[in-house]
Amino acid sequence: MADPDSRGRHRIDEAEAGQRADAVLAACAGIPRAQARRWLEAGHARMNATSCRPGRRVHAGDVLEFERPELVPARPGAEPIELAVLHEDADLIVIDKPAGLVVHPAPGHPTGTLVNALLHHCTDLAGIGGELRPGIVHRLDKGTSGVMVVAKSDRALAGLAAQFKAHSIERIYRALVRGTPATEEGRIEGAIGRHRSDRKRMSLRTARGREAATRWRVARRFAASGSSFLEVRPETGRTHQIRVHLASVGLPIVGDPVYGRAKESVLGLFRPALHAAVLGFAHPCSGETLRFEAPLPADLANALDILERRER
Repeated sequence: MADPDSRGRHRIDEAEAGQRADAVLAACAGIPRAQARRWLEAGHARMNATSCRPGRRVHAGDVLEFERPELVPARPGAEPIELAVLHEDADLIVIDKPAGLVVHPAPGHPTGTLVNALLHHCTDLAGIGGELRPGIVHRLDKGTSGVMVVAKSDRALAGLAAQFKAHSIERIYRALVRGTPATEEGRIEGAIGRHRSDRKRMSLRTARGREAATRWRVARRFAASGSSFLEVRPETGRTHQIRVHLASVGLPIVGDPVYGRAKESVLGLFRPALHAAVLGFAHPCSGETLRFEAPLPADLANALDILERRER
């Protein structure tokens, strides 16, 4: 067995044959098993120069290669990034997140995130709910714009987390999709889990996925372009849920490079045409009913204008 502090390359010997790849990697790199699994899923470790599932059984002579990913700072720093604040009080802040802004630090995005901006705006936020993601109770994908709520106190964090877990939060999204549904509204059900071969993607998984449901309603049809503008209400909050569910019924989001068809600019868009328009919840401390709406951003409004002109 290689020294726990070694890194780089390790040839599997007879004693290791039959073990799981993540177990061997954990021992070689001196990291926890869960972290080894993440390395394999993210492609930071490979077996015989190809991607490898964490649960794969290794054979004598196999060659394991790994590269330690860039470490994310344990304590993100405050950065003067401008925020569009919709509401703020002693316990929470509601913002309109622009597309392109990552929510929290991660490998590849150690700075320039919403968390960095929040630490600058809310100087007492550090330590709320953990050092890496202070106050974060939900998130939006990098390419998704719209309303987000962040806790500024531990009491608010617990209260908001409970509402998200109970699915009692009102969430309405706007989505521009390819395709014209046969009906005016519908409900999509399907368990969602990690894609079997591409660990950065999600997919419908009946065996190991988590149950998910999404309601949608047609707000506008664009017959000339074969597109539709939908109002979408997710009943659950799985990763990439709306994008996966809509694509599964033949309605991929315009501009989605992962679940759609285009990786280039579409209608002037350089990101998925998905916007978190409405967020409603009970204030976790006062109990007051709150509801916030973020207007459609300029890029999506412009895309709709283009489609409207094509209808004339």
